[in-house]
Order: sequence, then structure tokens, then C-alpha cells
Amino acid sequence: MKSFYKQLFFSPITYILLCVVMGLFAFSYLFPQLLLAAKASIGMWLLIVGLDVFLMFATGGKVLGRREMADKLSNGDENEITIVVENDFRFKISVEVFDEIPEQFQIRDLVISGDVDPYQTLSKSYHLRPVERGEYEFGALNVIVSSPLKLVKRRYSFDQGFKVPVYPSYLQMRTYQLMAISNRLTDVGVKKIRRLGQASEFEQIKQYVRGDDFRTINWKATARTGKLMANQYMDERSQQVFCLVDKSRTMKMPFEGMALLDYAINASLVLSNIALFKHDRAGLITFSKHIDSFLPASGRPIQMNHIMEHLYRQETNYQESDYAKLYAVVKRQLNQRSLLLLFTNFESVSSLRRQLPYLQKMAKLHMLVVIFFENTELKDLLSSHPEKLEDIYIKATGEQFAFEKQQIVRELNQHGISSILTPPEHLTVNTLNKYLELKSRAII
Repeated sequence: MKSFYKQLFFSPITYILLCVVMGLFAFSYLFPQLLLAAKASIGMWLLIVGLDVFLMFATGGKVLGRREMADKLSNGDENEITIVVENDFRFKISVEVFDEIPEQFQIRDLVISGDVDPYQTLSKSYHLRPVERGEYEFGALNVIVSSPLKLVKRRYSFDQGFKVPVYPSYLQMRTYQLMAISNRLTDVGVKKIRRLGQASEFEQIKQYVRGDDFRTINWKATARTGKLMANQYMDERSQQVFCLVDKSRTMKMPFEGMALLDYAINASLVLSNIALFKHDRAGLITFSKHIDSFLPASGRPIQMNHIMEHLYRQETNYQESDYAKLYAVVKRQLNQRSLLLLFTNFESVSSLRRQLPYLQKMAKLHMLVVIFFENTELKDLLSSHPEKLEDIYIKATGEQFAFEKQQIVRELNQHGISSILTPPEHLTVNTLNKYLELKSRAII
């Protein structure tokens, strides 16, 4: 009986009809001839409501509801959540689904509604875009059901207290992997790079076609087959690619709700996966005041699981990065020339110059690429037309910040260090471009 009262609700129409009946009783004091109609209406109201209660609770029907989603969510991506409602009643019902979404999304007005025929299923989807890694908790899936009379509603509750982790963007990782397998990376802006020189690892002997380097002609194979044959080479494999992720306070800056650190983590995940697909070995170093994690480079398939777990646990702190410790680890642990992709954020030339000696030392031992971010919020400011003196000062300050970023690029180039200055939303594509460019030029 207690659960019956918890599940029973009356619709607004029921209360409106009851108010009409009460109005008839009130007017019957002034017009006694309305008393009979008022008594008949209250009896009719009780009869219809009782019939609706009988339909919803005493006919043996029920409703089943469930959430269909991945066992983990992808950070920064639109994750599809599907709500499925099965109607086991012998009549058509109307449903309203209230999903208790994790508090991190601050969504309180999501309602999924529709009509479901007897013994049929309703399936509707919505999307969630998390901007922080961690564990998210879904509450109950509440399904409110009403019969064709729509006077009484019955509540069902499913999937209580379901927790799901939010991992770095594995959806983006899979997208780029599929495009790499089908050689369609150019569809998302990853450009082809003209090869300088010749790759050194032999792949196969193929028939010579116009445009092939005549120096690759294999005369012995040509003599055996009677056709002009040429050797085909591929990019060198088993090269070490390390993502160096800065976790200091400069990486806490948000863009579209997501911190720069999370953009760097997502890009590191995608790049590591592509590096493994290209038969290179991927590794990871995260640091701030201390070296927080060091994952040696490996080409084993299980390496991606290790990288994802390491990236999942990373958190931003508000300390300054110690590049001296980073250089010490790189010098001590990396005994083979490697590609180092350093994800960081320099806001001024002075902040770069404090760390430049260590960057130069790492660049002497390895191929170092410094990746930092444009302040995209300055674009609207720089394109504005100031009308007051205060606006002029603000715009001049913004121009100074933008100039500092370009100056950092020039400063790095002067010291022989490659760099990428990129908007956060283009970080992954620009990083992949650089990796493929360096690989095709046989620089690593």
C-alpha cells in the first residue's frame, strides 16, 4: 500500500475537473437547481478517476525502462544516451521520462515524452558533453505513465545510482584511427606532406609506374619478370614518440568549458594511437612541480590501455612547472633519439625565456616540438572598434598579448626549436600534421 501511494499521481486535468465540480457546489447555494448537477458531476469524477486508477494499477500491465549507453563517457565529445521504454499494457500509454543526469552537467529540464502502443517500445536519445574527467553518477530513471484517460499517472523508477567514468576522448581517437586505416586523414584537415629524400625501410617490389624514382628500379627483378620493377620503401618504424604534458596553472585556462589540460590530454591520446598505428613506440610524461608520471615508450597493443589509464588520472594543479626536473628525466630515461611533443602554454616571452635553457638542452638530444595555445578570446576584442578611452587601453593590451604569442614562436625558431601555435579546437589536427610532416621528412 505504501508503494501504491508513492507511485500514484494526479494530472493537472484531474485537479481542473475537481475545481469545476467544486464551483458547481459553490454556485448551488445561489442557484439550488445546480445541486443535482453538482452531485452528478462529483460522482462522475470519482467514477472516471477510479476507472483510470484501475487501468493503471489493477490490469496487470507494467512498464520497463532502461538507459543504453557506453560503459564510459568520452571527454569533450557528444556522448549518446538512449532511453528505452517498453509498454506491457494492453492499451496505448503516454510516457514522460525524467532522467536524473549527473550534477556536473547542471541539466534539470530534460524531459523525454511520447506515446507507446500496446506491447511496443519507445526509443529516444539525447547527448551529453562532459568537460571534466572523473566519475559521474546518474540517478534514477523516472518514467511517468498515463492511460488514454490521462487523469492518473503512475511512476516507475529504474537504474538507481549508476556511476560511469569519463575518460579522455576515446571517440576522437577511434575516429582518427578509422581515417588512418582508410587513408582518409585529409578529410579532417590532416595534410599530405611532400616527401624529401627517401625512406630507408624496404617494404615490397612493385611494377614501376610513371612518377616513381628511377633510382629504385630493381634490375634483377626486372630481368626475371620481363617488366620494369621497382623497390618500394616505407617510413622507418619503431621510433619513440613521447607526449610531454604540462599540468601547471597555465593549463587550467578554460576554452568552451574545458581546460587546456584536457585538450592536451585528448590530443596526446589520439597522437599516441596514430603513432602505434604507424608502428612507432608511444610514451608519456606528465609533469608540473614534480614528474607525476612516466610511461616508457612501447609498441605493444596494450600500450594504449596504459596511456589511457595514465591520462585519466591526471589533474591540474596551481604550481609552476619545473623544466629542470623534466630535462633530467628526459636525459636519464630516454636513451634513444625521440620525438618529444611538449604540450604547454606560454603567455609571455619572459616566461618562455625562463625555461628556454632546458628546452635547448632537450632539443639537442631529441626532436622537440613545443605546442602552445592561442588565446581565441582575443579575436573578438581585436576586431572591435573602441569608442571610449578605456576600450582603447583594453584593445591595446589584447594586441600586446597576441604579439607576445607570435614573438614566442619567433624566439623558439631562432633557437632551432619547432613549435605549434594553435587554437584549442584545432590542437589534435595540427599536432597530427606536425607528426606526419616530421615522419615524412625523416627528421625523426
